[in-house]
Amino acid sequence: MMGVKTSKKPLIWCCIIFTTVLLTLSSLNSVHAFSIPICTKSAVLPTTTTTTTTSLRTDIALAAKPKNRSKKGIKKASLARPTTTNEEDGNNIPPNLRRKVDAKRPPLGHVIPAATKGKRGGGSSNPILRPQGKAREAGMNNPSNLRIMAGTARGRRLDSPNVFLRPMMGKVREAVYSTFTSFGLYNSGGASNTRHLDIFSGSGSVGLESLSRGAAHCTFVDMSQDCCNAVTRNLQWCNFDNVQDGGSQGAVYCGEAIQALRHPESYGIPTSRPYQIVTLCPPYEEIVYADLLEAVANSVLVTDDTIILVEYPVELGCMPHVIAREDGGALVGVRNRKYGRTVIAMYIVNPSGNMEAANSRPEEFVSI
Repeated sequence: MMGVKTSKKPLIWCCIIFTTVLLTLSSLNSVHAFSIPICTKSAVLPTTTTTTTTSLRTDIALAAKPKNRSKKGIKKASLARPTTTNEEDGNNIPPNLRRKVDAKRPPLGHVIPAATKGKRGGGSSNPILRPQGKAREAGMNNPSNLRIMAGTARGRRLDSPNVFLRPMMGKVREAVYSTFTSFGLYNSGGASNTRHLDIFSGSGSVGLESLSRGAAHCTFVDMSQDCCNAVTRNLQWCNFDNVQDGGSQGAVYCGEAIQALRHPESYGIPTSRPYQIVTLCPPYEEIVYADLLEAVANSVLVTDDTIILVEYPVELGCMPHVIAREDGGALVGVRNRKYGRTVIAMYIVNPSGNMEAANSRPEEFVSI
């Protein structure tokens, strides 16, 4: 009987598969055996430390990188920062106040100096304005209708000197005295004990407004004799040349502003009774504001709770919020308002807390 032939191919394939499986398992075991040292604690720390350091550097870089903000947002953020004053070293007058400012203003007709008039008068570029009505009959020079806004002399027109002036605008004067009234400097019923010092008085419109609203006395100081003569005429015109309680309602001194503040006795200004209001409305381009602020801050004419008003041009930048005094006191800013191209800053000297409305407002003393 013929025997059955058996094929060897299945056996060969089984051997190949078995060998392949063994080789695969052997390679896996070798990889596993090699990876054990890498996963140990001693080997893991360097890798983790490197990754953490890189991550921290990335976070710092991202935090330092400014966000993509709009111009409007950047402007608001810059305005929120108060002006640097260096109060710790006592020298808190910023550099922008230590030089003269370029703030030219064209003539607006309130006073047209003779030197600026051409041979042909009139025209929009060279106007000739003349006083009208009762002021003209009285021989007054009031081309811009400068007048008292409120009080006992309300509506009275004021004489102007024959020099170029830029008096405080009527709307600004009204806002200023509304603030003064809110501070309690004037009594609603009439006269008060407020004494006013008007430096750079010009025609005297600022100080005369104070007298009209009830101030007991106002001292006017200007270095121009023509201006001093105009103030004297306006005191008589508004009936403020009366003598009350042993002293006149108005006194006029011709002298330089900083000298009058530092050494008032040199001009005969009494120092026995300080002032509750000091107004400084200088010609913008003719003075250095740092010298003016230092003079008024340390003047013997001011006392605790004296309100100091400083008018300055928008081109100057901004006043500091706090101005140090040589005796250790300070002027604290309570208002800083912009009216067109004019800015009005108000300070209180060594605030005692008696004027509740005159509170510190650092948020207003930012770049204008």
